[in-house]
Amino acid sequence: MKVLIVLTSHDRLGDTGRPTGFWLEELAAPYYRFKEAGWEITLASPRGGRPPLDPKSNETAFQTEQTRRFEADPEATAALADTVRLDTVSADDYDTVFYPGGHGPLWDLAEDTHSARLIETTLRTGKPIALVCHAPGVLRHTLNEDGTPLVRNRKVTGFTNSEEEGVQLTDIVPFLVEDELVKLGGHYTKTDDWQPYVVQDGLLITGQNPASSGPAADTLIKLATTHA
Repeated sequence: MKVLIVLTSHDRLGDTGRPTGFWLEELAAPYYRFKEAGWEITLASPRGGRPPLDPKSNETAFQTEQTRRFEADPEATAALADTVRLDTVSADDYDTVFYPGGHGPLWDLAEDTHSARLIETTLRTGKPIALVCHAPGVLRHTLNEDGTPLVRNRKVTGFTNSEEEGVQLTDIVPFLVEDELVKLGGHYTKTDDWQPYVVQDGLLITGQNPASSGPAADTLIKLATTHA
């Protein structure tokens, strides 16, 4: 099985001057789930090369066994340093796609036409996809074949308004994931803040927060294996 992991290239929190990027746990936990499943992993980002890591995600309080393993893994860090450009990838070359979050995707991937096309094509060709934490916000411009929002009438989750409030970025982010998914007509549900929560609707899997990234990957592996 071949999985494409799509990371952000955006490194600034609006005009605050503060850094952002992808959240390490949301890459590391799925990465090792996929490795252990024997999958071939390709990392991509809009600009290619090394995507920006949200430095907060590598602070001691947010480190996990998987993030420490990733940081000490020469093969993993080499792959991260040399992601392929998103506009060069084709959905046809992969069995499934996974989007880690972090705040960065709200600025670049949410507005990226290549990303939208990748998601639409993956689902239309009968392949599963998973997005966690802020990454479900990347669905904001994706469409069904009839032109309606892709998330309309689908069960979804993603980073909650209260979680955004908890990290004090409600007024900084370009949009709130929870509000956007509801506005698009998604059947949005959530659990308590920071607790693992994964929702599956057909081939679409979404996870609420960093703690949901490993469980979302497990759900994706099960689904992709079934559809193989």
